[in-house]
Amino acid sequence: MGAADGVFQHWYVAVISLVPLVLFIVIYLDNSATTRIDDSVVEAMLPWLRDNYGNASSIYTLGRKARVAVEDAREEIASLIGAHPAELIFTSGGTESNNSVLKSVALDSALVGTFVHSSIEHHAVLHPAESLAASGVTVREVGVTSQGCVVPDSLAEYNAPRTMVSVMHANNETGAIQPIEEIRSVLTDALLHTDAVQSFGKIPFNTGRLGLDFASLSAHKIHGPKGIGAMFIRRGIDFKAHQQGGGQERNRRGGTEAVALIAGFQMAARNAVAEMDARAATMQARTELLRSLLAREIPNIRLNTPERALPNIVNISFLDAASLDGEAILQAMDMAGIAVSNGSACVSGSLQASHVLLAMGLPAAEARAAIRFSVSKDTTEGHVLTAVGTLAAIVSDMRE
Repeated sequence: MGAADGVFQHWYVAVISLVPLVLFIVIYLDNSATTRIDDSVVEAMLPWLRDNYGNASSIYTLGRKARVAVEDAREEIASLIGAHPAELIFTSGGTESNNSVLKSVALDSALVGTFVHSSIEHHAVLHPAESLAASGVTVREVGVTSQGCVVPDSLAEYNAPRTMVSVMHANNETGAIQPIEEIRSVLTDALLHTDAVQSFGKIPFNTGRLGLDFASLSAHKIHGPKGIGAMFIRRGIDFKAHQQGGGQERNRRGGTEAVALIAGFQMAARNAVAEMDARAATMQARTELLRSLLAREIPNIRLNTPERALPNIVNISFLDAASLDGEAILQAMDMAGIAVSNGSACVSGSLQASHVLLAMGLPAAEARAAIRFSVSKDTTEGHVLTAVGTLAAIVSDMRE
């Protein structure tokens, strides 16, 4: 056994002693990766999984009933984002929505020849952008400030027809809210897309007020089911399907509609918007407690979440990260029954430095050892106190 293995076992013993042996309780603080589905959402889905199982494209009674459910959900969710029902297309989630928008606009619909994105986008935008570049589309990247925000004027040179700009509404790693309205005022001629997967249901989101041409949404970040989301496409845009098959979703996304998931999305969206202020107040109280406890209990940390951020995210890194093992910290937290992450769930475990934190100017070592806490409406003060206390013990032990 190597020295590193021996040290890790020492951490394990130190941390596991904090955990009651009778019952291993998980404190879940990775709600930006996914959320626990609400009971009301499950109840809304069950009829469409059991008795009302018809295909929404069929013309007999079971099919017509399913079609009514799909269109009712479309109308309600569209109203929640200030859109017309015809502007909302159901997809399997944020990744599909981002891929479909980018690839259709550049390739299938041939509406743009230049695609511009920020350096802090989710990989569901960055990777399709790489694919577009390989296909001959001009792709450009714009940087962010040390606070992780896009400067609207930095996009002025891309204000041109046949150009689309993609800037996420709020960042999934730091929670930084981007100035979409100001960006729209700069981009009077270009198309504008935003990935609103993290923001929808947590802060106000209105497609008209933000001046959007396209947007991507997802249900499982707001206590809804996985595998369902939507893309907003402004009326008047000649958008051709990237996923082809049948004529579903107004010929803009082929494939049989997942009625139960759509009904779950509807209920989750309804709940999130109706309870937005109360949920935000709870989550803000938890993250403020996190900030204060982390600063008090753990020396030599950097807070990477700016003041203007989502109410549920706190991202920190360690100034002495070069001498710490970020992956081991996460594993030790997990062994203590506490779920946190180092950023995007899509790259966790890859040992890659966070591209978001690198874009903000952090050293690579810090970007590799960062920790993201993301709370939910269900997170308690006790959860926060236990999580910080456990992390403080782990880091202190590693620094000895």
